Amino acid sequence: MSKKNALYCQSGGVTAVINATACGVIEAARKSGQIGTVFGAKNGIIGVLREALVDTAQHSDEDIAALRHTPGGAFGSCRFKLKDLEKQKSEYERLIEVFKAHNIGYFLYNGGGDSSDTAFKVSKMAKEKGLDVTCIGVPKTIDNDLPITDTCPGFGTTAKYIATSMVEASLDVESMAESSTKVFIMEVMGRHAGWIAAAGGLAGKNPNEPPQIILFPEIPFDQQAFLERVKWSVENHGYCSIVVSEGVRNKAGEFLADAGTKDAFGHAQLGGVAPVIAQMVRNELGYKYHYAISDYLQRSARHLASKTDLEQAYAVGVKAIELALAGKNSTMPVIKRLSDAPYRWEIATAELKDMANVEKMLPRDYITEDGFGITEACRRYLQPLIEGEAYPPYGPDGLPKYVRLSQHLVDKKLPVFDI
Repeated sequence: MSKKNALYCQSGGVTAVINATACGVIEAARKSGQIGTVFGAKNGIIGVLREALVDTAQHSDEDIAALRHTPGGAFGSCRFKLKDLEKQKSEYERLIEVFKAHNIGYFLYNGGGDSSDTAFKVSKMAKEKGLDVTCIGVPKTIDNDLPITDTCPGFGTTAKYIATSMVEASLDVESMAESSTKVFIMEVMGRHAGWIAAAGGLAGKNPNEPPQIILFPEIPFDQQAFLERVKWSVENHGYCSIVVSEGVRNKAGEFLADAGTKDAFGHAQLGGVAPVIAQMVRNELGYKYHYAISDYLQRSARHLASKTDLEQAYAVGVKAIELALAGKNSTMPVIKRLSDAPYRWEIATAELKDMANVEKMLPRDYITEDGFGITEACRRYLQPLIEGEAYPPYGPDGLPKYVRLSQHLVDKKLPVFDI
């Protein structure tokens, strides 16, 4: 019998190190000698439904190795959620048809909570249809909100970027505060969980160091308390640096920056909370401000990658292949922390059913009593995740040398499928 093939998908918002996971998957598959072809789905699950598959055999070992230091999603990602098995029966049946047509024995889905749910449902569908396909979820999300795993690949690099940016921007505003800008606001991602906002707190190790205020999704926004803290900081330090999560809500539970629309996963589309906060500061206190919305920059900053994060991203890719070859269906490799100092970790295994659609919030004991900062427990958790440097190679033009893989698709074997 011919060897079974593997199908790898990237899903949801990409990270600076998701391609390192792809590298781990492909290199481990090649070294195993037990897998025929590794296909990459062009634009995630949409590519599978469209039978848009990239045969990675066309890519040299050197190009695959270069994925380790290349940000973005090498095969393209998507925001497309497969929901109810019955309501979307045609989509699930199409997946099975594609698996059969291309001899897929291993399906690896690299994403966050919604992606874990998709991988779990695909595994159930395959089992119901009697198809011999091992489905493996592979963790990724800068939001760091997957359960069970100690941290999520992609988060450590984002945390390093946010903390570094807060240090640098605060030195700038501190320099200008006497006669110009007194308040700097940096908006970060995090719809429900405040892990990225908390990472900004690593910028300051003492109470008088920035950020003087962090606004978390887990803490209802109190305008009066916030403005009093801003005023106190300016009067005592000369300036105020603020980290605000995009998911901050008022006491009624409403997003401060709800744009009134939803994304493909049904999540509220947030329209930018930094300008809302900035205008509040201006109107109520009269301070000159500047704000920055880190947006895509925080999840694509491969030039400032955490070595810890990179190593973990690669390791879960390798482990995903090991689990697949061992027939560990409907599982996910996760990171298990063994100690804080020295920081030690290993790769463990979790069930997809326990990962799907579960968000891990920032614990209350990671947030100071006043709701505006991080505790020492939070710092102990976060600090190791940003440690170590993993710079990409640079070219003579002074820019990082990133790789773009050929997207040449294999021949289709099935009729066109509209989605």
